[in-house]
Amino acid sequence: MKELICITCPRGCHLKVDDDLNVTGNFCPRGAMYAKAELTHPVRTLTSTVKINSKVADRLPVKSARPLPKELIFKAMEEINKVTMNAPISIGDVVIKNIFDTGIDIVATKDILK
Repeated sequence: MKELICITCPRGCHLKVDDDLNVTGNFCPRGAMYAKAELTHPVRTLTSTVKINSKVADRLPVKSARPLPKELIFKAMEEINKVTMNAPISIGDVVIKNIFDTGIDIVATKDILK
């Protein structure tokens, strides 16, 4: 039996999941969906920074446009650390397109105009 704490809402239900993926302890259906997804294919939104050539900043904050498979997070960080951008950059600009053929872009999360 696995035990998890649901993070889909502030309630933080204490979930128990058996080997057949039967979930107990959830207050709402989202808890059961979270537990099953977390145990079968966990994903995370990746946030980081990249180097930027700018007069006002040394680093540009970035994130994955959608959650990435958890097993790709460290490989994605290796790719992100290779990137240097040039200003100007706008929120939502693609920094790395379709990372590892996942269909997920790494995008800028801040405007840096100079």
